[in-house]
Formats: sequence, C-alpha cells, structure tokens
Amino acid sequence: MILIAVLFPWLSFFLRGKIIRGFLCLILQITLIGWLPAAIWAVASQLDARNKKRIKDLQYNVQYK
Repeated sequence: MILIAVLFPWLSFFLRGKIIRGFLCLILQITLIGWLPAAIWAVASQLDARNKKRIKDLQYNVQYK
C-alpha cells in the first residue's frame, strides 16, 4: 500500500474510502510541483492510519486483560 501511496497518491485515498481527500490529492498531483507533496501526504496519512489502528488495538487488549 505504501508503493501505491508513492506512485498514485490519489488512489491510496480512494482505496481507503477518503474520496474528498483523494480528489484534492489528484488536483495537487496534476501539477508537476505538487506531485511530491501529494505523495508525502498520502504516505504520511497511510502511516498515521496504521498507527491509530495499532493504538486502538493496544488499548482494547489492555482493557480486556
């Protein structure tokens, strides 16, 4: 998924159900200068979502032990 976020940042948002962010990222990626910030934004968003899921899982495991 990280590879998709780097190569096609807008697609990574669409695959995760973030349609509005995907369109904003696509508009940003259309400009040659905006492609790099779009890729960084997509990767950072992907990693943030993964970390939030890990924290939520850890909190659930601690709560029910």
